[in-house]
Amino acid sequence: MTGGSGRSGRSGPSAGRQIAVGVAFLLVDLVVVGYLLFLRHGMTSWADAYDAGNPPDAPGEALRGMWILLGGAVVTGGGLVLLRWRIAGVVQLVVLGGAAGLLGGLAAR
Repeated sequence: MTGGSGRSGRSGPSAGRQIAVGVAFLLVDLVVVGYLLFLRHGMTSWADAYDAGNPPDAPGEALRGMWILLGGAVVTGGGLVLLRWRIAGVVQLVVLGGAAGLLGGLAAR
């Protein structure tokens, strides 16, 4: 085949496989975000309310969680985009980046 866009010989992954990988990563992301947000930060905030004599630990937990999520977004999302798995990569970048921004906002308070 000569001419045309040359898309018929494409060797990238199918959109269905990308969506399946994106959904699988999304489920893992939601578990990690829930753990960092509700268990780590939430429980530390709750404990800080009962320990008014010491400086609060919750902002440090939120900051730690933010860096974990940012690293995960760069490694998994960026890696998938570089491998041309754009759907799954963008899902990773949006979900983990948004959750990192949320935890960063909690750390700033």
